[in-house]
Amino acid sequence: MSTEFTSLEKRLAHRIRAEREKRGWSLADLAARSGVSRAMISKIEREESSPTAALLGRLSAAFGITLSQLLARIEDGGGRLNRHAEQERWTDPATGFQRRALTPAIPGGAPLELVWGDLPAGAEVAYPAAAYGMIDDQQILVVEGRLCFRQGEASYDLAPGDCLRLGPPEDCVFVNPGTTPCRYVIAILRRDR
Repeated sequence: MSTEFTSLEKRLAHRIRAEREKRGWSLADLAARSGVSRAMISKIEREESSPTAALLGRLSAAFGITLSQLLARIEDGGGRLNRHAEQERWTDPATGFQRRALTPAIPGGAPLELVWGDLPAGAEVAYPAAAYGMIDDQQILVVEGRLCFRQGEASYDLAPGDCLRLGPPEDCVFVNPGTTPCRYVIAILRRDR
């Protein structure tokens, strides 16, 4: 694994520390709330390890924010327009999953977010139910490829053009069973706090 962190990864490490410190939590407090080891959180904050999508899902849930909100807090807000060429991309070091915010970042976040997902062939990303606790509605629209989405005991095979509305928060898994990348858009309606 490369020890060179991108600017986005460095800002993510600093944001995780800032979110923890803003709440007055120690590393042990965040570890207890997220189920992520204290040692791993420390490595992330010191820029010694890049977090996976699943790990970020657990940390954001512990903070009471969506993964998109956590990442939006480190992305440059460019006003009302978020041009494709300027959209920052975050890549999961474990799976190659790539995520980018389509919705322009604004201070404090917006209740509606659009996120692009690019899941490589054969890749799988899991999120705990807690990562969805602050979401009122979430829908997945497959643009290209195939997506097997599992939420709790339910499983859905999605093809291009298929749109799935998620149910109440449950553990979920995004799986690309195909031989080509799966590209999809997720619409997230965040609950006002």
